Amino acid sequence: MKGLILKDLYNIGHNARTMLLVLVVLGVCLAPTTGLTGYQTTCALMCAMMVVTTFSFDDMAGWMSYALVLPVSRREIVRAKYLVLAIFCTVGDLLGGAAGALVMVLLGQPLPPLGEMAALLLFGWALAYLTGSASIPLLLRFGAEKARIILVGAFMIPVMLILAVGGILSAAGVTLTDELAVALFCASPLVALAAGAALGRIACAILNKKEY
Repeated sequence: MKGLILKDLYNIGHNARTMLLVLVVLGVCLAPTTGLTGYQTTCALMCAMMVVTTFSFDDMAGWMSYALVLPVSRREIVRAKYLVLAIFCTVGDLLGGAAGALVMVLLGQPLPPLGEMAALLLFGWALAYLTGSASIPLLLRFGAEKARIILVGAFMIPVMLILAVGGILSAAGVTLTDELAVALFCASPLVALAAGAALGRIACAILNKKEY
């Protein structure tokens, strides 16, 4: 398992400088207008999308055919991808939060309270992990190149679900107070992990039926 994770981390390391440059540019462009929340969430989502790049590297190297003759199960291969996704989301979320806060301080803009910032970090991680989790089964089913167009939908579905939940709460007469919003944000990683576990089962089923 450790080797599977390190393989993806080493491969993606070649793109680390480019990604950092993109995040810096986004920090200058987004943080002053969208605030800490928008920038931090964008960073987490962009880092989550790097899991697509790991599949592209695998496809180009024909790695999956080689991996299936190794003493690792297909379930372990899927689990490694989800763990790598969690690492990407965590790094992007923390970097986005730290860089966004720094930009706001330099611009003289007030930072949210510490508890609110923590809740926003948790929500950004959950959203990124949920979108990345939805993409992995598609990548296994169609491959990195064929799945690119479909992945746009995979990254939009969680956002639409969140908007739908907000609409349902509003229709039910539930007032979204600051305290309730913070509570929901703090609980969001649990929801994302549960959804990721379900999507991971689907990914395992897809990989078990696929021949290389």
